[in-house]
Amino acid sequence: QPAMEGQAPVTSPSHIMPLELIDKCIGSRLWLVMKGNKELVGTLRGFDDYVNMVLEDVTEYEDTPEGRATVKLDQILLNGNHICMLIPGGEGPESAPPHPLPQPKPVPLQPPS
Repeated sequence: QPAMEGQAPVTSPSHIMPLELIDKCIGSRLWLVMKGNKELVGTLRGFDDYVNMVLEDVTEYEDTPEGRATVKLDQILLNGNHICMLIPGGEGPESAPPHPLPQPKPVPLQPPS
């Protein structure tokens, strides 16, 4: 339904705009999957139109060749350009169900001709 001049657009209850979803998450825990190999879990305190975020009580997870490294941070300002996915209420990669890698099928060896 189009908005009349001077009125906000009407949205149905089944549709929500991205910034509306983020606004509903203020004060809640978020799991953020970043570009590269980092993930963050923290409490959202605020954000702007560019989705830059202020997070508190943050745990940063980084996959390294030696395994998963974790860093605890009290408060951060996160650049929104680096966010790939935001999971409201998520508790991070350690709480996610494992995603088993597909197992290669054995290839029968044929004797040389």
